[in-house]
Amino acid sequence: MFKSIAEEYRSTLKSSDTEENIDLCFYRPIGFAWAWLFRKLGVHPNVVTIASMFLGVGAAVCFYYSNIWITLLGMFLLIWANSYDSADGQLARLTGQFSKLGRILDGAAGDVWFVSIYIAICLRTMRDVPFFYEHPWLIWVIAALAGACHAQQAALADYYRQAHLFFLKGKSGSELDSAAEVRERWQKSKAEGKWFQAVVDWFYLGYTRKQERSTPNFQRLKDRIRGLDEGAPAYDKIRRRFLPLSFPLCKWENFMTFNWRCITLFVCLLLNVPWVYFLVELTVFNVVLLYTRMKHERLCRTVLED
Repeated sequence: MFKSIAEEYRSTLKSSDTEENIDLCFYRPIGFAWAWLFRKLGVHPNVVTIASMFLGVGAAVCFYYSNIWITLLGMFLLIWANSYDSADGQLARLTGQFSKLGRILDGAAGDVWFVSIYIAICLRTMRDVPFFYEHPWLIWVIAALAGACHAQQAALADYYRQAHLFFLKGKSGSELDSAAEVRERWQKSKAEGKWFQAVVDWFYLGYTRKQERSTPNFQRLKDRIRGLDEGAPAYDKIRRRFLPLSFPLCKWENFMTFNWRCITLFVCLLLNVPWVYFLVELTVFNVVLLYTRMKHERLCRTVLED
């Protein structure tokens, strides 16, 4: 019995290459426990994702208040929300309930959390910091710039990790989407009168186009392997060259996702300077983004030239 549960747990992980250490030690075991319970209850992964959105918004409301106990409650709610965010993917892998809508909702959940948190931090800062009380527009400008950078950081981190999974496990083992495929789905949804799905696909099309515009050398690499079977010698040669170069960058891609962003936020909240979180996003996280993008584009060029 124990062995079967252990095997089930391992089947819910994406890969040891791309999993973040904090996730492996904390969120994945908790997420698996939730996923196991939700499977027993017949809960769909998308329902878990939507529940995580409400928890994240609840955390943001708590972060508006300066009271330490309410702040700690908000931290607990955000950790709970992220355990659900882990659980929805693990539940999908346990039950085979994959969908493009689920992937889009999964990405949207983090956006809902952080947009709410940004608003709460801005309102709190305007109330508590005399300078920003006198110049309220400035904190909103800083937050907007940090949010734009956050979106780019998260989008590229996700794209690079899916690229690594694509070469590690093949197309079926990754969620690497192309703008051309998303555009086809969007046009099909419109033609069939599925307007909700068409709107979702339209937003996702813009997201994937932005990812592709930011990774020109990787797009050239994708063009190189288009039409090749995954077992073909030419494909295998590229795969064996790409993975060892991509693996060292996974830690930086993981840095730009939830865990280290969340740790930074919690430290700023506990020090009662939540607005400093925006400055860290604009500096530290952007430096990591630029470094990772430069290294990834360079490795793609190296593979193409071999």
